[in-house]
Amino acid sequence: MRNAGVPGPRGGGVYVSELQRVRLLDATFAVVSEGGYKRLTARRVSGRAGVSNKTFYDLFADREDCFLAAFDEAVDELAAVVLPAYESEKEWAMRIRASLGALLGFLEREPALRQLVFVEALGAGLRVLERRAEVQGALKRAVDQGNAGVKAGWELPPLTAEGVVGAAFSVIHARLLEQHPEPLGELLNPLMAMIVLPYRGHAAAARELARPRPVPITAASLNGGGAPTRRAGSQSQLFDFRPTHRTQMVLAAVAERSGASNREVSDGAQVSDQGQISKLLSRLEGLGLLHNTGGHTQGVPNAWQLTPRGEEVVQATRPHSQRQRGRTSASGAAG
Repeated sequence: MRNAGVPGPRGGGVYVSELQRVRLLDATFAVVSEGGYKRLTARRVSGRAGVSNKTFYDLFADREDCFLAAFDEAVDELAAVVLPAYESEKEWAMRIRASLGALLGFLEREPALRQLVFVEALGAGLRVLERRAEVQGALKRAVDQGNAGVKAGWELPPLTAEGVVGAAFSVIHARLLEQHPEPLGELLNPLMAMIVLPYRGHAAAARELARPRPVPITAASLNGGGAPTRRAGSQSQLFDFRPTHRTQMVLAAVAERSGASNREVSDGAQVSDQGQISKLLSRLEGLGLLHNTGGHTQGVPNAWQLTPRGEEVVQATRPHSQRQRGRTSASGAAG
């Protein structure tokens, strides 16, 4: 379960706490991608995120709890890509193909996420393994819907779906361990042939193998030619500036308390330097994200509010756990 309702450090509010949490989760993906689960420590994650060790332990019980939260976040991201693809088709094999293609394409774009989910999760503790088994269970149910099209009298062994899903996970895992792996998209046809074979027979498997090969996804084809990035990079493409952690914290503080003064914003954003907070507020006002409804009369403090564009930025950078996305959907569509 996520700590979405934990009060923010130093009374910064739930939203500010979630921003800290997102930074820690992004740092977890980076640390795990670079050194694996064995090098995941509270100190490394906190240092990478630019927050204190205390903030880490305010939000996570230990490193396994942190990894599990990152794993859940990854599952949510995968579900948001895979489930719409699955639901876009009516026929079983086409549903599996669409969702598998979406999965492989997303993993190609997200090397840190795929490393965490398909490689490092295997050694990250019992709770992570249990959660991984839940995800595989949802996938097994989706695959086993192929039973509806099996010919009369052709009864499949009860572990068919489990074997197919386990084999697919093993193939992806093995590919990711290769020093110079081929594009994951090239696995689509062979994996589809393996999946449909027990349910539809050799002819159907041969048709899957013979389908036009998908175009490989490369870093150069992503983000206008740039390297693939996780959450923060993709969000920043919505705007003509990059929302840094500090600007997010300032916007979050104003979102928490509309009409906040400079001092109240600095407390909420945890920026003690009043000169710096004034510059940040002026910059965000110049970008059209904030407007000041006070401070125009001597002795009257500033009163900052989000503009409609500021609200758009806050919503776009809002942590995934506060969006209309839930991990329960991963099993709902497949059940």
